[in-house]
Amino acid sequence: MAYNHYILCCGGTACESNKGDEIYHGLIAEAETQNVKDQVQIVKTGCFGFCEQGPIVKVLPEESFYVNATPADCREIIAEQIVKGREVKRLLYKGDNVQKKSTAIEDIGFYQKQVRIVLRNCGVINPESIDEYIAREGYAALEKVLFEMTQDDVINELKISGLRGRGGAGFPTWIKWNSTKGVSADQKYVICNADEGDPGAYMDRSTIEGDPHSILEAMTICGHTIGSSQGFIYIRAEYPLAVHRLELAIAQAHDYGLLGKNILNSGFDFDIEIRLGAGAFVCGEETALIKSVEGNRGMPIPKPPFPAYEGLWHKPTVINNVETWANIPVIITKGGAWLAKFGTEKSKGTKVFALTGKVKNSGLVEVPMGTTLREIIFEIGGGIKDGKKFKGVQTGGPSGGILTEKVLDTPIDYESLTANGSMMGSGGMIVMDEDDCVVDVARFYMDFCVDESCGKCAPCRIGTTQMYNLLKKIANGNGEEEDLEKLETIGQAMTKASLCMLGGSAANPTLSTLRNFRDEYLEHIHDKKCRSGKCKNLIRFEILADKCRGCTLCAKKCPASCITGSIKQLHVIDQSKCLKCGECFKNCKFGAIVKK
Repeated sequence: MAYNHYILCCGGTACESNKGDEIYHGLIAEAETQNVKDQVQIVKTGCFGFCEQGPIVKVLPEESFYVNATPADCREIIAEQIVKGREVKRLLYKGDNVQKKSTAIEDIGFYQKQVRIVLRNCGVINPESIDEYIAREGYAALEKVLFEMTQDDVINELKISGLRGRGGAGFPTWIKWNSTKGVSADQKYVICNADEGDPGAYMDRSTIEGDPHSILEAMTICGHTIGSSQGFIYIRAEYPLAVHRLELAIAQAHDYGLLGKNILNSGFDFDIEIRLGAGAFVCGEETALIKSVEGNRGMPIPKPPFPAYEGLWHKPTVINNVETWANIPVIITKGGAWLAKFGTEKSKGTKVFALTGKVKNSGLVEVPMGTTLREIIFEIGGGIKDGKKFKGVQTGGPSGGILTEKVLDTPIDYESLTANGSMMGSGGMIVMDEDDCVVDVARFYMDFCVDESCGKCAPCRIGTTQMYNLLKKIANGNGEEEDLEKLETIGQAMTKASLCMLGGSAANPTLSTLRNFRDEYLEHIHDKKCRSGKCKNLIRFEILADKCRGCTLCAKKCPASCITGSIKQLHVIDQSKCLKCGECFKNCKFGAIVKK
C-alpha cells in the first residue's frame, strides 16, 4: 500500500524510557481518530543518534525533524502535517549550528560530519521487519558470498578494507578469520561479543536495537567463510530490548530461509543462538566470554592458544564485537576498497562513539577514523554545556585515559590515542568540564575495576584495591606526596603483569591524570583542597558576615542541625558536624554561603 507520509518514531532504549512508545501508539491512535490512517504509515525505528534531543519523530517526505516530542504532541503532528500539510514549527530542531528552522538532517550540525556505515539503518527502518532490512540491500551480501565468492575472496575483501576489531584491541579482522579458516576441525564457532559494559557506552546495544539483521547476516557470512555451522551472540540480560529484537530477527531469518539448514538452497547450514550474560565487565574479554558461554565462571585464561585456533569448547572460534560485525555486509556489497576510502592509513573506515558527559549534544556519533577530538566535541557535540571550560575527555571507558586540550587536534585512530596515553576502546567518550575533579574520576573508575575484577590474577586483584585505597585516601584529605609514586609504581606493574586487559588497562585513568593534572593531586595533598568541590571531605562551607540576613532558611534545611543563629543575626556553621551535603549552599537566597 502506498502512503502519502511516513512517520519514523525513535524506538531506542533512551527514547522508550522517555515515553517514546506512548508517542508511537499515540500517533497511530490519532491517525485513526482523524481518519487519515490510510494516508500515513507510522514506523518505530532504532536510535537516531541525537539522544540529547529525544524522543525524535521524523516525517517523510518533508524530512521534518521533530525533537523533544511528547505524547501530547501526537494530535498536533497528525492534524497539522498529515491533515493540513504544514509543519509543526515549534517542534522542529533549532540548534546552535542551524541558522533557520531546520526540516532536514543534513542541515543539523550534529550530523554534518558523520558518515553512517555501522548505523546506516538505525533511525531509518523498522528493526523488527526483515522486509525493510532486505529493501535496504539486506542479505544481498550473504547471497553474494554464497553464490559468487570463494572463501578466499571474502578474506581478501576484508584485507583490502583494512577493517580492524572495533571492540578495542584493533586487531585486523581478516587475519582472525583467515587463521580460523586455515585450521582443520570437525566444528568451528562464530561469536558476537555484545557484552557492552563500559560506563557511558551504548554503541553496540543501539546498533542491535536498530539493525539486528546486519549482525545475523555478518555472522552467517563468517560461518560460510571459515567453515562453521554454529554461531552465538553473547549479550547482557540487562538489555531486554536488544535481546527481544535479536530473538525476533533470528525467527524471521529462519522463516525466510536465511538461517538454519540449506540456506537459500546453497547447501550451507548455519544457525545462531543467544547466550545471556549476567553483566560481568570482565566477560568483554574474549576468553572470559568464551568460558561464560560454556557455562563456566567468566574468567580469562592465558593466551596462546588464541581463540582463532582453540576457543569455544576447544574448537577454532572467531569472535568479534557488534560494531565489527555491522561493517561486514557493507564491505561485501560495496567492496573493501570502498570502506578503505574512509579513515587513515592504518585505521580504515569509521568509528562509532557514545558521546556523553558535559557536552551540549550527547548521542551516538559515527565519524571517519582520523576525525579530531575537537571536531567531535566542539562541532558535532556543540561544545561544553552552560559555557563551562573544557577540562578533559575520557576515551576507552575504564580502560582509557583522560586527554586534555593539548591533544584536541590529534586525529582519532588506534595509534594516536595510545601514543597520548589513552585508547580507542569500544567507543565510550565522556567529556569533562572545569567542575569535574580528576582525583574523583580516577577513584570512580578504579572502584569500578575493583568490583569487576574476577580476582584470578594477583596484579589485578591486589593492584586495583591498593590503587583505590590510595585514591580514596587522597580524596579524603589524608594523602601524602609519596602516594603519587606508589600509584605510578603499582599502575605500571598492573599494566605489565595482569592476565587480561581489565587489569592491564585499569590504571590508565589514574596514570593519565597523574601525568596531565598532577597539580590537582598536589592540591588535594598539600592544600587539602578540591578545586571542583567533588571530594566532600575537602569541602568547607562558610557563611559571609556581610551577606547573611539571618533568614534562618539554611538552618532549617540543614539535615545535621549544625547551623546556629538567631533571626536577623549572623549564622554560623559548626564544621565538626557539617555533612558537606551543600543544602545550605543551594538554598541560600542572598549568596551568603560560599564553598571553599
